[in-house]
Amino acid sequence: MRIGIFTDTYPPYINGVSTSIVMLKGALEKLGHEVFIVTVNNENLSYKYEDDNKIIRLPGIPIGIYDYRLTGIYPVRVINKIKNWNLDVIHSQTEFGVGTFARLIAKQMNIPIVHTYHTMYEDYVHYITKGYFNGTSKKIVEYLTKFYCDKTATELIVPTKKAYDLFKDKYKVDRNVHIIPTGIEIDRFYRENFKISQILELRRKLSIQEDDFVILFVGRLGKEKSVDVLIEGEKEIIKKHPNVKLLIVGDGPDMGHFKKMVKEYHLEKNVIFTGKVPYDDIPLYYEAADLFATASKTETQGLTVIEAMAASLPVLAINDDSFRIVVVDELNGYLFEDLKDYLKKVDYLVNNQKVLSKMSKQARVSAETHSSKYFAERVLDVYKTAITNHGETSNSLVGTIEGVIKRGFYGK
Repeated sequence: MRIGIFTDTYPPYINGVSTSIVMLKGALEKLGHEVFIVTVNNENLSYKYEDDNKIIRLPGIPIGIYDYRLTGIYPVRVINKIKNWNLDVIHSQTEFGVGTFARLIAKQMNIPIVHTYHTMYEDYVHYITKGYFNGTSKKIVEYLTKFYCDKTATELIVPTKKAYDLFKDKYKVDRNVHIIPTGIEIDRFYRENFKISQILELRRKLSIQEDDFVILFVGRLGKEKSVDVLIEGEKEIIKKHPNVKLLIVGDGPDMGHFKKMVKEYHLEKNVIFTGKVPYDDIPLYYEAADLFATASKTETQGLTVIEAMAASLPVLAINDDSFRIVVVDELNGYLFEDLKDYLKKVDYLVNNQKVLSKMSKQARVSAETHSSKYFAERVLDVYKTAITNHGETSNSLVGTIEGVIKRGFYGK
């Protein structure tokens, strides 16, 4: 099968979406399929072709959400290159920008399109509105998301029941919605990949002592990730367990705010910020920890939780639909209700190394069901369904696309 993946994010830009796409591409290729990528050029406003023209990078402009860029001009030469790929199916990974281009190409070339919904956009509009008109903005996002996912995709994939319920209960979409938890290359995080000396050296570099108990968070440092809950927790935890340290891996727009919190609470010796860490180095940071924690309620799935489990780390996660499919109380970690509950469970695990060790083994087992191969096979089933159902797809974009072409939207 010849598959075109259209995405606004792709390495060298690293986030959960780009990581999942790299994983899917590799897994599909191992299964004998050919994968092509259309994405944004994060370096400059030019077109770039890579990997023998299997990757097209389109010029894009920043939109104010992290390092995301959007693009909107598509020259004929780009369209001709994609036409020469002779795609069987298009898999879009974003609703806007390159996602819009994916839908235009799919309609123009009569190719079925599968869409994966990754981001709860309503939780991110504040980065653009800066607090103004949030209610109106969320309504606009809801309308646009429903339109792109319900009216233009042949089949829709979501990673969790939380996202499924969003589309079925709130957005009322009339479309097949396939729940497929995103897989990861779990073997990258296996503990046996690392020497004890590597782990000890990293801990030394981070000023982590041999008897320290390390709670790890990995992710972007935005307020929607609720890292402040973990910092508030650390302030209370060290009153009873001064050897507990909070390791925060990642960068983001609110790092300054979180560092200010740490300074105000006098936690400089117990909270460690690493900043941005190279993609290939991330697995080692999991090995430097004893426990993974997240209080974020804005995830569609939370791939870092699966990464942590693959690294044999038990998980403490806020009780949210995004994590219930992965975290099982008393088996591979705990779901907590609030800060008080979080403190209680941290205290229990710090004091019960046998329980922690048992959960560590079960976490590794739990991660096995999220392998990249298993994920790719399930996505392939959706591709086949999309190809079969392609003739029944809504034609709601026909007028829009014809108008766009007449106005010369593609450029010259």
